[in-house]
Amino acid sequence: MGTSQSREDRITDSESEEEYEEEEQEEEQYDDALSDHQNSQSSSSTSSGTGKSIDDIDVKLKSLKLKYNSPQQSSPNLKNPVKLYLHIGGNTPKAKWVISEKLTSYRFTKKNDDDDDDDSCWFLEVGSKVKARVSTEMQLKMFGDKKRIDFVDKAVWALKFLTDEEYRNFVTQFQNCLFENVYGMESSEENKVKVYGKEFIGWMKPEAADDSMWEDAEDRNLDSTPVKRSQELMEEFEEAANGGVQSLALGALDNSFLVNDLGVQVYRNFNRGINAKGVCVKFDSGGSRIGGNSSNSTPKKALLMRAETNMMLMSPANEGKPNATGLKQVDIETGKIVTEWKFEKDGVDVTMRDITNDTKGSQLDPSESTFLGLDDNRLCQWDMRDRKGMVQNIATSDSPVLHWTQGHQFSRGTNFQCFASTGDGSIVVGSLDGKIRLYSKTSMRQAKTAFPGLGSPITHVDVTYDGKWVLGTTDTYLILICTLFTDKDGKTKTGFGGRMGNKIPAPRLLKLTPLDSHLAGNNNKFHGGHFSWVTENGKQERHLVATVGKFSVIWDFQQVKNSAHECYRNQQGLKSCYCYKIVLKDESIIESRFMHDNFAVSNSPEAPLVVATPMKVSSISLSGRR
Repeated sequence: MGTSQSREDRITDSESEEEYEEEEQEEEQYDDALSDHQNSQSSSSTSSGTGKSIDDIDVKLKSLKLKYNSPQQSSPNLKNPVKLYLHIGGNTPKAKWVISEKLTSYRFTKKNDDDDDDDSCWFLEVGSKVKARVSTEMQLKMFGDKKRIDFVDKAVWALKFLTDEEYRNFVTQFQNCLFENVYGMESSEENKVKVYGKEFIGWMKPEAADDSMWEDAEDRNLDSTPVKRSQELMEEFEEAANGGVQSLALGALDNSFLVNDLGVQVYRNFNRGINAKGVCVKFDSGGSRIGGNSSNSTPKKALLMRAETNMMLMSPANEGKPNATGLKQVDIETGKIVTEWKFEKDGVDVTMRDITNDTKGSQLDPSESTFLGLDDNRLCQWDMRDRKGMVQNIATSDSPVLHWTQGHQFSRGTNFQCFASTGDGSIVVGSLDGKIRLYSKTSMRQAKTAFPGLGSPITHVDVTYDGKWVLGTTDTYLILICTLFTDKDGKTKTGFGGRMGNKIPAPRLLKLTPLDSHLAGNNNKFHGGHFSWVTENGKQERHLVATVGKFSVIWDFQQVKNSAHECYRNQQGLKSCYCYKIVLKDESIIESRFMHDNFAVSNSPEAPLVVATPMKVSSISLSGRR
């Protein structure tokens, strides 16, 4: 399938108001009839024999056959009154909102979750139709100017409130219940300080945060090439990928690579995307092939090194877990495994869950001999010039020492999940508890800055080349963090180079609309959020991309940073951006990445997007045409 824009382009906020059109027309007819009745009474008192009779007005009211009670007949004592709507038709031309209950009520109740009988949690109940555990999986979206919220609970629902006060009361209650469900404690000022820390007031009180850094950063990052706000998505190439695709390794030079069950398929880089060269390298090492059908022999991670002439391939040691006991170094030109490395420290085998290059651009360095490794509780650097490997242990000083028993590793403490490096070698690490830590290139034993989690594990993390922006991926949203701050001497720095103090900007969230989240599927989660790819000082990344199910979702970076952006109006809590474009494929997407900035063409604001599915690989261009 080709490209598709966000469903918000098809069912916009203004079009969503049509969901209420039938009811509003009835209300207008009712009001008009009452107005005629009142005018008739007034005119008859001053001029007998003119105007309509009361009997005529009664006939008109009865002829309307109104489907709802008049305001005088509605229950004046109904607590938390709302109107409930249901979205039907999915993404078809006949999609619309229908009234589920004209007047009902909601309540937040605390009870045991069916999946966890030990702990009680908050649920939202609306009439007899909705009972949803309060969580980020509801994908709640606010429309403050319309006194309305949309959310997902096995379907897409909307609540419309009768007054602005009732709307704001609901949002406050929802956020308090969400905090308690996530952290297991009441949403009080004291408990929020315990969770976030005094320095991160923007996390608990976004309205009190200093957002000036967002605007300042946007101004500093503007260059001479403006971003066009309206771009078309055009598919340039789509071809078979020989099946079983596991990972995508994009090159900044001549070639890119897909790792699949058969080996590594080689693609040629062009300005319009990547195109297969018809070469699939099946690596041999002593008669054994990398590939096959067993999960522990198929590489899940590929890392290009040494001016992209070598590739490191890492396979999980056990099915269902990412940790590996070693990796294979492949010479791309010959297709041969030149070394099989084993992760070892002080004579003891260790595992790694992820590897990455020392810096954003170091894969282009022909003399590169070191790379970074991450385990659940270890951050380290490996050196290929020494078979015994670890030359620098950069675990945090307060991390617990790993204990070894009969070759098994028992990890606890930091629970690292993912990491990435900047252009100068600083490192950002995401954790299971949602924390994001920043390590400088010179002092990696202790994080310079540790951003608190929002309750969801960080499954992937990326950082801009200049280190000013960090993008964390969770199952239900992306979190964008500005690392800039002003030190006591008035100098602007990043959180990689110093402690940020108490004027830390609030993060921003990137989310799907409830409708798109529902269409993506209940079991599909965000993964692999990336910035577009630059490796040169002074150049700014222009887009962000993440994958969920069959969707590749693209955000305009400058638009997300713009505090005056329309998405952020009338929101309570952390600002959430819902303006994006969607590339829709016909099977679940393995990975979506922008090619290197070298391959951006003159009429496009961005290098092509490469989308890999298990059976195909596609290249998508962002056209500059309006």
